[in-house]
Amino acid sequence: MAKPAVILVGADKGGVGKTTVARTLLDYFTAHQVPVRAFDTESPRGTLKRFHPDLTEVVDVTEVGDQMKIFDTLGNAGANVTVIDIRAGLLSPTLRALSEIGLLDSAKKGQITFAVFHILGPSIASLEEIAETAKVVGDANYFLVKNFINNTTFFEWDPSTYNSYFKRIPGAAEITVPKLNEMACEQVEVASTPFVSFVANKNGRGDAANYSFVLRGYVRHWLGNVWGEYDRVNLMDLVAPKAEGEPRQAAS
Repeated sequence: MAKPAVILVGADKGGVGKTTVARTLLDYFTAHQVPVRAFDTESPRGTLKRFHPDLTEVVDVTEVGDQMKIFDTLGNAGANVTVIDIRAGLLSPTLRALSEIGLLDSAKKGQITFAVFHILGPSIASLEEIAETAKVVGDANYFLVKNFINNTTFFEWDPSTYNSYFKRIPGAAEITVPKLNEMACEQVEVASTPFVSFVANKNGRGDAANYSFVLRGYVRHWLGNVWGEYDRVNLMDLVAPKAEGEPRQAAS
């Protein structure tokens, strides 16, 4: 049995598409038949829970009681992977709290798999978050995510500045989430359904829907590109290593 895996999705700035990335991760693991659960820290009203109500619980990650709900149940939750959508401004404080309770030490000892998906913004302040998190992230698997939610440029005009921050976390990997067609994005938001359900023309209850063929095509193509990035960084091998010779394929 694979050891428990915890994935933090966050940034210290809002509006960079953290919940969008968390939604793609839940769809990705579900498609690969990996048991997954999620915690939405936009307490008391969560955004992630609106799209994945059956997998998601809303918590206040700053409260010890809610931290216990998440981390005291890692070994017996019935889910291999725990995805935590961190509210804006709480990534660094959450990492410090996890260091204090010993979770980062557990990851270092190989008792759990721990990964951080750090969603970048286009400002220097966003890059400075990398320096802040580097102080406490330790040996976590660290992914810097460029999410082109708003046609962001991500310092292509000044690669030396970007690289000087990027290199502060040895072994960090970069993931690119391309921009989704605006109308397709809006329709998925209105539908309040997982991306895979929208593509399959199903509503949140699994019943047949009547979504646009064209918009479903845009979402299908975009989601395939996102999942391709997760495959490229070997995300499945990280959270659910397969036995030697065992094939790896997503559910259709």
